[in-house]
Amino acid sequence: MLKINLKKFFLYSSIIIIIFILDRISKIYILNLVEINNEVDIYVFSFLRLYLIWNKGIAFGLLSFEQNFVYNLITILIIIINLVILLMIIKSHDIRTYFLMFILGGSSGNLFDRIYYSAVPDFIDFHINDFHWFIFNVADVFISVGVLCLIIAEFIFNKTSKK
Repeated sequence: MLKINLKKFFLYSSIIIIIFILDRISKIYILNLVEINNEVDIYVFSFLRLYLIWNKGIAFGLLSFEQNFVYNLITILIIIINLVILLMIIKSHDIRTYFLMFILGGSSGNLFDRIYYSAVPDFIDFHINDFHWFIFNVADVFISVGVLCLIIAEFIFNKTSKK
């Protein structure tokens, strides 16, 4: 039987909700700018600008399709992956739990947009001269940091378990 630790449940839920809210606030801010100015094209630094695009694919616009069937299939797959990540959070008892929460918080923000807007607003355009990286959002930052930290943690935990 699954024993629920209310302190951990509250902490974990709070972290996921805070990430979700940070993502929502950033997207609402950008969408409000679009309503006022009809577009967003703000250079924050010479290498960073805010420029809104609507992403119908998955991470960084990959697998963008116009077909509703494929879009809905990807959305269902994301829901299933989020449930698996939630189970992993429940079963995990080390630092990797926090990295999984980063991924789930970010993924929940993007999932909300997929369901509410039928697309995800991406607006952070990092570039060096004419080389532009993918345009992304705050949720993508948390997902990427979570995945990167999980990879690093796996190397560390695998090394210590071999010793």
